[in-house]
Amino acid sequence: MSLRLLGGDDIAAAVGRSRSLARGRANHNLHRSLDDPVQRFVNVLQPGSYVRPHRHDLPRWEVFLLLEGEAGALSFDDAGAVIEHATLRRGGARAVEFPAGAWHTVLALRPDTVMFEIKPGPYRPIADKDFAAWTPREGTDEARALLDAWTRLFSAAGR
Repeated sequence: MSLRLLGGDDIAAAVGRSRSLARGRANHNLHRSLDDPVQRFVNVLQPGSYVRPHRHDLPRWEVFLLLEGEAGALSFDDAGAVIEHATLRRGGARAVEFPAGAWHTVLALRPDTVMFEIKPGPYRPIADKDFAAWTPREGTDEARALLDAWTRLFSAAGR
């Protein structure tokens, strides 16, 4: 058995990857395998990174803990209307838990937003996420417009 450490170099490498990738996000896994019963990793997002709203099958919840930057968390009803939104930032809420079956997304409100993500495993690429049919696919003009609208929602609320 050996300690699994997460250091500044690991985070800096993930930040660097997120800046260079077209999706504007990158992660650094602490779990050893996609089969681990708990998935835990650093997830770095840049503004403009579109995480398509999704939900996880029962009983899979998801937790985000803000380490650096500022993030928006949104939950939706089945038709795509925003039910709740919250800003994760220093001096305010630092974590959000999305319950199993809840439509949700997160977005970066500041460059180099770093969050620690925890969710039950094992990771199942096909069944892990149920993308909302009312949302556009990643990389489309429609997705960028939707992300811009969500970002304005946080700006209008004064974050």
